Amino acid sequence: MAHGTRKAEGNEVARRLTAAAGERLGRPTVASYVELSEPLFADVMTNAEHPAVVVPLLLSTGFHMRTDLPEQAALASVPVSLGRQLGPDPLLARAQVERLLEAGARPGQRVVLVAAGSSEESATCDQMCAVAHLARAWDGQVELATLSGHGERPVDVIRPGDAVSPYLLSPGFFHDRLRREAPDGVVVADVMGAHERVVDLVVQRATQLAPASR
Repeated sequence: MAHGTRKAEGNEVARRLTAAAGERLGRPTVASYVELSEPLFADVMTNAEHPAVVVPLLLSTGFHMRTDLPEQAALASVPVSLGRQLGPDPLLARAQVERLLEAGARPGQRVVLVAAGSSEESATCDQMCAVAHLARAWDGQVELATLSGHGERPVDVIRPGDAVSPYLLSPGFFHDRLRREAPDGVVVADVMGAHERVVDLVVQRATQLAPASR
């Protein structure tokens, strides 16, 4: 279950992650979305005919995790096990490191992790934990900036010579905005996307949920 975006390539990330995890697990899968793309998670739950596990492809806590998803999962007439949000997690940090290196960042270079942001205090805690995971995986200084909600904005945090690691799964509005606003000469890594380490995490979460769905 992903948030959904108006960008087709953003929604494709959820489909690729879901398909890759299903192939490893040997289970039927479907990618769904909270909004902006089909199939909607609420519709998938309403039409579910078999017990299911739900792995949210969301990076922090917030309204969707606290309210939307439990309410929509309750629409199902079969047992549904709803997992917690995907991030923060060390596997995501490993994916971020590889994206930074692919973009040309140098080991030890100062990194700014840029998250979409939220007005939820719990999401800020998740973002700080993600910074700590990335600092360990990168073995260097990592600072936090957010594009909305609580926190400092990228323009106030990013310095010349920095590298930027988007704390985003999919391309879309926030990644486009980050690329536009990043200063010249600053390395901006790609989103995590359907990285192998993200697939590892989805498989891990689904496996943890599976016994509860039997």
